[in-house]
Formats: sequence, structure tokens, C-alpha cells
Amino acid sequence: MKRLLAFAAGVLMLASCSETFNATRALQGGMMAAQALSLSDEQVQAYVHQYITQLDAQSKVLPESNAYTKRLRNLTKGLVDVEGVPLNFKVYQEDQVNAFACADGSVRVYTGIMDVMTDNELLGVIGHEIGHVALKHTKKEMRTSMLTSAALEGLASASNTMATLTDSQLGAIGNAVLNAQYSKKQESQADDYGYEFLKHSGRNPWGMAMSFEKLKQVSGGSGSQASSVQKLFSSHPDTDTRIQRMTERATAEGYPRPAK
Repeated sequence: MKRLLAFAAGVLMLASCSETFNATRALQGGMMAAQALSLSDEQVQAYVHQYITQLDAQSKVLPESNAYTKRLRNLTKGLVDVEGVPLNFKVYQEDQVNAFACADGSVRVYTGIMDVMTDNELLGVIGHEIGHVALKHTKKEMRTSMLTSAALEGLASASNTMATLTDSQLGAIGNAVLNAQYSKKQESQADDYGYEFLKHSGRNPWGMAMSFEKLKQVSGGSGSQASSVQKLFSSHPDTDTRIQRMTERATAEGYPRPAK
């Protein structure tokens, strides 16, 4: 928070030292920083929900009768909420090895990742993504996006009145959701949260280590799936280190490694 406050002040200070000082732009910059600070959990959830509603309408969401959806429903049975936010799961028919979770509790899993992962491995990925939501990393990404994108200017307000998003604002939020650049520290935190989430949900937390093993295996191949995982790993902690951390933890706590 101190950094964001410093940013707001810095916008005004740097602008005032410029020979081409533009008071309006300086004020807008400071206002965006203040808005980012005042962004509430409820606002983040509501705005992200608007985006996810649009994304669901534009994507091929598989019906309840589909085998992929039935598998995901069975796999996530009993995973009702995280930190008080209700969870909802859907499958996108898309060849990407990917899954993501959002601040409003929406979890979207691609058929591409379901094709290459076992149930335990897939649970590891889901646990990790839910960790980002529980730890409010998505909210931090929204704040960053508000500071860097004019499309998000004016979303927060003192009255907490929810705005109806424009197409450009939806696009900006989509970029923040789908291309979130979490720090390596945040990724490690999400790993730890995912481990505990699986454990307390009655799942075998070995799924965390096993999911990283499978992603490492996929990244060593060729084609679009391999390249997408390689890109994903570029901003993440060292994969072998993540596997070792989760393996040592599950072993120390006496969990048997699943056969698959």
C-alpha cells in the first residue's frame, strides 16, 4: 500500500518538475492510484464476474452431459468455496494446457490440460489456481492494471457503486486475469495454499508435486502445448524446486503417493 501511495505522490511530483507540466494528466494519474487503493474485494469480484460472464458466452463451454464436465464435477465434488467465496467450475473446449481461477470464484479448466493429466495432477493445478484467489493475488493484479491501463480508470468509487463495464474495460480485466504476471513469491505461496486446500478438502496433496512433474514432462515435448507450458514456466519458480518442496512435505506428513 505504501508503494501505491508513493506512486500517487510521485506522479504529481515528477509532473511538476517537467517543463511540459500537464496538471490534468497528473491529477488523473493520482486519482487512478487512489482508486486502485480503494478497490474493494466486492468490486473486484463483481468486475471480474462481468468479464467471466462475457468469456463464457464467447467460449465453447461444455454441457453437463459431456464426459469432460462429468469428470470435473466428480473431481471437484465438495469443493464449495474458498475463503467464503463460492466456487463454480466449467470446462472450455480448448487444446491449451491451461486452467485459471478468478476472484469471483470462477474456475475454468481447458480440455487440453484434462487430456494430459490424471485426476490427482489436475487437482494439484486447481488447488494452485485457487490459492491465487484465496491470497488475493488477483486483486493485486487488478490494482496494477488500474495503474497502467486507462481503460480501467474510474472503476472504483467512494460509494462502492458497481459500474457496468465497457468493452475496453472488459478487455483490460481479461488481460489481467488471463495474463497475470504473479511474482515467484506469489507462485510459491499459491503452491503452499493449494497443498493445504487439497489436504483439508480430503484430497491427497501429492497432487501438487505430481502436477508439476507432468507440466515439466509436457514442456519437454514439441508443439503448441509444449510451448504454452514453457512460456508459463518462464515466470514461475524453478520447477524442480517446486517438485522437491511438495514431495518432501507430502512424504514428511505420511501421505502415500498415488499410483497415478
